[in-house]
Amino acid sequence: MSWNPALDPHCPTGNQVDAIDTLIIPRARDLGGFEVRRALPAPRRQMVGPFIFFDQMGPAEFLPTKGLDVRPHPHIGLATISYLYRGRMHHRDSLGTDAWIEPGAVNWMVAGHGITHSERTDDATQTDPMPFFGIQTWVALPKDHEDRAPDFEHAPVEALPFLEGEGKSVRLILGDAWGERAPVKTASEMFYADAMLEAGAAIPLPDNHEDRGVYVVEGSVTIAGETYEAGRMMVFRPGDRLSMQAGPTGARMMLLGGETLEGPRHIWWNFVASSKERIEEAKEAWRAGDWAAGRFQLPQGDDAEFIPLPDR
Repeated sequence: MSWNPALDPHCPTGNQVDAIDTLIIPRARDLGGFEVRRALPAPRRQMVGPFIFFDQMGPAEFLPTKGLDVRPHPHIGLATISYLYRGRMHHRDSLGTDAWIEPGAVNWMVAGHGITHSERTDDATQTDPMPFFGIQTWVALPKDHEDRAPDFEHAPVEALPFLEGEGKSVRLILGDAWGERAPVKTASEMFYADAMLEAGAAIPLPDNHEDRGVYVVEGSVTIAGETYEAGRMMVFRPGDRLSMQAGPTGARMMLLGGETLEGPRHIWWNFVASSKERIEEAKEAWRAGDWAAGRFQLPQGDDAEFIPLPDR
């Protein structure tokens, strides 16, 4: 889900991408009573491995018939995953996918050359207030996958590797870590995991990946004698052996990282690309609005409206 992000003037380019932030404090944005905290891209850190966009959505509570209403919009050059802790949302895309995203499951949408999708909480049977909380992430594609055909893959929660013991439980969402591999096929090496720790429990970072980061969702963790509260992302140098210990109330974290890409990416609105030319081509295709024969089509079953191309 894109939340219609505009071009970020602080997005790092060139040599700035090589700078490593040990601590990222997300920027909070209020989307009409619904708060989103954006950790990536950050002023001094564009990506962690291939992860180029990282939003905490909520927590919030939606009233019946109220909530997410993200109209159809396009993507190129990336793959998306919306991972929910609570609530659900309705995904439709131009491949014909019509699915509900629910807690713990993986819905992996690869944009490649171009895809259009919408996300809404439009369940007419929802009569009670609905809690909503999750993380939405974009993964930049390697250059040799930027023009690939779009795709969508679903993996139910029971299909994901689940490790448990010594006061911790970890669900591997994408990639490989701790000797396990998630079922969804990715274009580059990565890992993405949901970890819950009881008070005082510890977990090591995977040591088989080039780039690694941790986002604290709830509670707090201690790393090398420093304590980090919820709403913080830490990024670590390659090769360091690190372990994290949960604070007195425990912790929930998202662990992420993987192989770095060939270079930085350009980001404009919902588009990610290795060149500005690719961005301009996608802009023109969306502006043209040729849904029948053009680069982008509107989602089946949700084609009555769309988000126009921004002015900048």
